[in-house]
Amino acid sequence: MVSDFYTETELQELGLKKIGKNVLISRKASLYGRASIEIGDNVRIDDFCILSGLIKIGNYIHIAAYSLLVGGSYGIELEDFSGLSSRCAIYAQTDDYSGYSMTNSTVPDKYKKVTGGKVILRRHVIIGTGTTILPDTTIEEGCSVGAMSLVNRDLPSWGIYFGIPCRKINNRSKALLEYEKIFREETNNG
Repeated sequence: MVSDFYTETELQELGLKKIGKNVLISRKASLYGRASIEIGDNVRIDDFCILSGLIKIGNYIHIAAYSLLVGGSYGIELEDFSGLSSRCAIYAQTDDYSGYSMTNSTVPDKYKKVTGGKVILRRHVIIGTGTTILPDTTIEEGCSVGAMSLVNRDLPSWGIYFGIPCRKINNRSKALLEYEKIFREETNNG
């Protein structure tokens, strides 16, 4: 019987830039530009996720079904203990929609104007279902972004954000940092 996830041997053969330990990647996920994708330890990537371009995924990260990460040449970085709920989209690059250039991946680059900037999700960032994150944004440590939100600017740490575009609606507790400390002590990951 074939597993729903790649075996450890198959993961090593995918040609990723880096692959950690205890990684589960669904056979139904699509990885493009594999030589530019780094994945740390204890990571799970579910069905129908698409990862493309320069992407660095830390440790203890879950990317839920139907999520899209377009790193392009700018890059996306997910730091330890961050995660994406289902149907999230992160874009580190975008076509110019002004009409002064052509768009889409079937058109040669000389007719397009692609812009962008690195997207960073710091430690303990959690992103709710259906959220879109646009290029050149950093979501600082401990932020929580509610479902169906649009992130189009940097978000300061330890806030709860929601909306289109998202705005801060509350502070987020730092109690989880104590749980992280205990977890690391118990698992000798300190």
